[in-house]
Amino acid sequence: MAAPTLYENPSASVIRSLLQHTHELSIYSKYMPYALKAEVLELNLGSGRMVLEVDYAGSDIEHYLASGNLSFDLEALKGPHGTERDTYSLSNVAAKLLKTDSTVYRLECQLPESVFVKENRGAVRIPFILGMQTRVGIEVYLHELNVPGRLRNLSIGGCMVDIDLADSVAIGVDQDIPGVTLEFPNGDSFFTQGIIRHIRPFGNQGYAAVGIQFIDLSTAQTEALYHYVNESEREAAFRTGTNDKMVYHSPLFIPGAKEKKIQQREAQERDKRSRQSPMERGVMDVSHQLQVGLMYMKTRQLFPAEIFYDCVDTLRYLVEKDRKTFLYALSFLRDEPDWVRHAVQVAGQLIDMLLSRDPHDPQVRETVLGVLLHTMGKPLLVSAALPSLKVNMTPAQKTMLSGHVTVLNNKLSELDWEPSPTCRDVIENANERLDGSGYPMGKRGEQLSELVRLVSVIKAINKLLHARNGEPPRSPLDAYRRIHETGTVYDKTELVEYIQIYGLYPIGSLAKFSGGFLAWVMDINGKGMPSKVNVVKNLRFPDTNINSVITQGDLSQIGKLEGIVNPSDYGIKVLKT
Repeated sequence: MAAPTLYENPSASVIRSLLQHTHELSIYSKYMPYALKAEVLELNLGSGRMVLEVDYAGSDIEHYLASGNLSFDLEALKGPHGTERDTYSLSNVAAKLLKTDSTVYRLECQLPESVFVKENRGAVRIPFILGMQTRVGIEVYLHELNVPGRLRNLSIGGCMVDIDLADSVAIGVDQDIPGVTLEFPNGDSFFTQGIIRHIRPFGNQGYAAVGIQFIDLSTAQTEALYHYVNESEREAAFRTGTNDKMVYHSPLFIPGAKEKKIQQREAQERDKRSRQSPMERGVMDVSHQLQVGLMYMKTRQLFPAEIFYDCVDTLRYLVEKDRKTFLYALSFLRDEPDWVRHAVQVAGQLIDMLLSRDPHDPQVRETVLGVLLHTMGKPLLVSAALPSLKVNMTPAQKTMLSGHVTVLNNKLSELDWEPSPTCRDVIENANERLDGSGYPMGKRGEQLSELVRLVSVIKAINKLLHARNGEPPRSPLDAYRRIHETGTVYDKTELVEYIQIYGLYPIGSLAKFSGGFLAWVMDINGKGMPSKVNVVKNLRFPDTNINSVITQGDLSQIGKLEGIVNPSDYGIKVLKT
């Protein structure tokens, strides 16, 4: 029988606790445009030795090991449904690189002896680990935009905050932050000003890590901050068992009434969230990767072509794998940022239509890349003058937004990336109209390629099917009628083809039935009628959620089809881990 380990390396102990759950370890570097996924092969709790394995086909893996050190995020999904997210990040871990196969590498790491990290300026950084929770509010623009997040580490000098990737578009390196508020579980709060020092993607669930330096602290703020750092250190020591004298939680981390209420509500929301299918996960990953690519363009002045082409190739792979399941999965993007949702849904339908015409069409890849990039100029415009893309815009803000294609083109030139002619055609002309009423150039008829004519119809329908600028979404029939009635604005041939493929009750729509049931359309028959649905709500019991798939023979149980409805009218949302 092996002798028990008398001493446990604290960092190894934290890692072991996270490895017991569904997890993903990502190695990152500021010199590389994306993180590498790694597997933990060995973990020695006594010595703190950890061995990772990475599969990487590139020739520059050494860029992930600056001066023989690597940095990584470990992200675990805990709880009964795997929807509670816990993380641990380590930077500058001593590591040795060994090649074991043509594309397989072994990384032998020596984990630090303490979970507390000394910073350059002598301060100690406390990681928020093993369930330590503190909410953060980042006031990006004074009285205009407040971004919520979670504290991931804290020191006298500043903190790292974990925010939704979608909220990162408003944040840039060296940006002054009017206010940062930390809200601890017991109800205590700390407020100061700050400067953004770094920002990067964090893990693989759609989050970003933002490093904030605290500035202009008064004597009272400094004293309060010392107290919070000390209490956080106590709590981390208690949770990791690194100090025998710590036998109970710090009062700071014992939830008060307000926090308990929030936690209860979050737990209920997590229970409502059904497991994502691999197809939904794949589509959501494309959405996240697009946002990661945008972050690199904004914060690192780098055009990550590999990330964007990978998004295109993933979408094509998913369509070819199971077309109808893919079309259904696209609907789960409805709560993503509008520019991302629109880009991925239009790109997905475009691939579907182009492949149905010609599965060997050589233009597909570049056309779809153009669609994914086309709306990216919108988040590049976010500033104090346009603090958010989510609000109902003023006329001046709408005018600003209409310049998004020019902004994107300028950014691509600045980053020294030249689109192919097909890709450029879509980026520049997707908003042009046959009658010259489009923007930015007011082009007409024969000046627009057949590809652009198709893209503009798909885009126009997608816009009408979703709420925007205070206008509610339209039903598919109403959207088709609206476009048909615009006369010579859109190509009628492309519109007819679209209607023939997707019908009046498209896959991914929310249908209402006379029995009082709401159900997602998962498949349609040859006549365009729903033949398979996922029932999610019985309106007689609105607080209860259902998840029941019904096929053609049993549809009469939920009544007659009444029409397509708006999910937000019934509080149906996609919940995030």
